[in-house]
Amino acid sequence: MPEIRSAKRNQGNKRHNFSDRRIYALIFLIFLVIFLILAKLYSLQVINHDSYKALADDEHSLFKKLVPNRGEIYLEDKNGIFPAAVNKETQMAYAVPKEIENPDQAAQEVADALQLDKDDLARKFGNQNDSYEPLKHRLGDDEIQKIKNLNLKGIHLAPETFRYYPSDQLAANVLGFLGWKGNILAGRYGTEASFEDELKGQAGTVFQSKDASGGWAAVGKKEITQAKDGDSLVLTIDHNVQYEAENLLQSSVDKYQADSGSIVVMEPQTGKILAMADYPTFDPNNYSQVSDMSFYMNPAVSAAYECGSIFKPITMAAALDSNKIAPDTTYTDTGAVHIDGYTIKNALLKAYGVQTMTQVLEKSLNTGAIFAEKQIGNKNFLDYVKRFGFGAKTDIDLPGESAGTLANLDNVNSNISFYTASFGQGITMTPIQLTAAYSAIANDGELMKPQIVDKIIHSDGSTETIQPAKVRRVISQRAAQEDTQMLRAVVTDGTGKMADVPGYLVAGKTGTAQVASTDSRGYAEGMTIGSFAGFAPMGDPKFVILVEIVNPKAVEWAESSAAPTFGELMKFLLDYYNVPPTENFTAADLARFSQLHNLQNYFLQSQNSDGTGDNSNSVTGSGNNTSGATTYNNNGNNESNKKSN
Repeated sequence: MPEIRSAKRNQGNKRHNFSDRRIYALIFLIFLVIFLILAKLYSLQVINHDSYKALADDEHSLFKKLVPNRGEIYLEDKNGIFPAAVNKETQMAYAVPKEIENPDQAAQEVADALQLDKDDLARKFGNQNDSYEPLKHRLGDDEIQKIKNLNLKGIHLAPETFRYYPSDQLAANVLGFLGWKGNILAGRYGTEASFEDELKGQAGTVFQSKDASGGWAAVGKKEITQAKDGDSLVLTIDHNVQYEAENLLQSSVDKYQADSGSIVVMEPQTGKILAMADYPTFDPNNYSQVSDMSFYMNPAVSAAYECGSIFKPITMAAALDSNKIAPDTTYTDTGAVHIDGYTIKNALLKAYGVQTMTQVLEKSLNTGAIFAEKQIGNKNFLDYVKRFGFGAKTDIDLPGESAGTLANLDNVNSNISFYTASFGQGITMTPIQLTAAYSAIANDGELMKPQIVDKIIHSDGSTETIQPAKVRRVISQRAAQEDTQMLRAVVTDGTGKMADVPGYLVAGKTGTAQVASTDSRGYAEGMTIGSFAGFAPMGDPKFVILVEIVNPKAVEWAESSAAPTFGELMKFLLDYYNVPPTENFTAADLARFSQLHNLQNYFLQSQNSDGTGDNSNSVTGSGNNTSGATTYNNNGNNESNKKSN
């Protein structure tokens, strides 16, 4: 029995010793794990701190090598080039999660400083295998200072660039802006969009070996093809001319209580656009604040309209070139033309008797434009209209261009459609098309392609100059010069007197057209578009200008809105480019011009002592030198009233 008890006691001691060893082993393993964790933290935060920081910096440097710098956009002036869309340097914030000691606390502090989501940051910071995490781009000065003040491990600043437009809204509709297109930052509208491929450059590439888990191998082979920076553009737009055009346009729209307006300035011999102004407009630095996205569009190239009587010189040019009329060819104006059951009349229901073709333009007689079209014939008339570029895009390097429409002329047997088209009704065109067409007349009959880019500065520093492009000869030199003489008579003796400039021979034409209704057939009640197109000086025209004023309410006719705006801008151009006067003029002529053309001083004049504004210098047309078209059906009922002065 004693032996049995002794054996049992020895067996119990063995079990007790085995349990003790298990406990000691477990305690050892726990301390070992703790030691390894502490060693890892020590390695991350102390021994390898610089290496991980370098790794994060390397990631950021790699990012900079792979992403190209966007090309910049410049305007021209007489002294060189002017920055219009540039890359401005600022700071971005990024994190190195491996360095962050307290992810939750860091997430809260960074979220407060940069107005970011705390939970999203905590998730990013919690990934201790991540060596680079961008947090926020384009930091403001206050945000940069807040990050510096936090002085948090693992939170860093790095330089970066963003798109900046130094002149705010200047030429905004031509430039466009850099914005988000889905998940891609790209050019939106204007030249930023149409030259996206050239401006954005080419992204770099990186090849690096991967380990068995699919991650980047630390010691693997890495091959980097660096990014190629984008090309820069020098536009044909003259900074000072654009500034003047925009100021005059805004003043004109405000003074004449209009809805909007456009101005285009072109060199007739080259097709270069010196100014393209639209109002209202927007600031591309703050494009996201625009509530009406239509402001992003460029009406000068995208908004087709029925231009009215500024189309009559096109009709006359075609008839002159066809040898069907001469400037002194006469017809008898009875005040009305009857066709296909309709009656088309002049403005004020007047008949002017025997009139020359020159007088047709001076008085803007619709019946005279119809007479000229009839001499040509419908098919030939349509051919000339197309030769001038109407019904087709000009292919200017800007997005959203409209071709206008000649659909009413599809049936060459529809005389009524061709008759109304002869004075610019029933067909539509854009301001850029009209400017190019008038440039063809000014350029002795040769049509040039409108040009918006003058030079391309490639990323390697080489410069490519864009050469002017001739489209075709539209009319003969003789016909162009005869048409020009007739347009000069419009300015001296007709509806264009307010467009004249002392010391120079200005040629041009007014047009007051109704606006097609969007709700029904016919025209919107009381809405008009006033236009003036012309050039100067005669003999060697330097500039073609088109002014379009949409729905002015303070004046009725284009001779009182678009024409004076044209005159003031043309005088600026002739002075700015030091074009020598071609005619004698006196100080009294200049004083009278300044008195009648007060758009630059309009806002100052409106701040007079009684607060009512002084508009006494505004000239209002009498209507005596205007023409409209009133169409009646067989029963004599007024179907539509088409103004076209």
